[in-house]
Amino acid sequence: MSESFEIRAFGRPDTDAVVALWEDAGLTRPWNDPRADIERKLAVQPELFLVAEEREDHGGAPRIVGSVMAGYDGHRGWLYYLASASDRRGAGIGRALVVEAERLLLGMGCPKVQLMVRPGNEQVLGFYDALGYERFDVGNTGKRLIHDV
Repeated sequence: MSESFEIRAFGRPDTDAVVALWEDAGLTRPWNDPRADIERKLAVQPELFLVAEEREDHGGAPRIVGSVMAGYDGHRGWLYYLASASDRRGAGIGRALVVEAERLLLGMGCPKVQLMVRPGNEQVLGFYDALGYERFDVGNTGKRLIHDV
């Protein structure tokens, strides 16, 4: 049975499937409420929150198999929550999501895009290397303004 996917904007009915995808991919953290992150994204540039939906050729139910959140602050674009279903890795879903997010950002006049990868995650860094991303030697700092938990 051959399967294909389409990339589209996230819709609220996708919430449970996307949270499950993020949990499966190891993207959630105890100090971040993923549902709150979704609501925040829906309030700011919701068109830059994308999902990959897989449909089986024989009329099977659609299934969310990938996601990415993108944003543009007027200076640079950012990518967050890029994930693909563990049983579909290597099928080009992550690559397609990044390409579509880049296309949308470029359409907004975004000159560059960045993302953060946790230290030691060489597999993910290799994925972005293959997409032409450049590694930077920078430190990140942050401050939580709203505590989810």
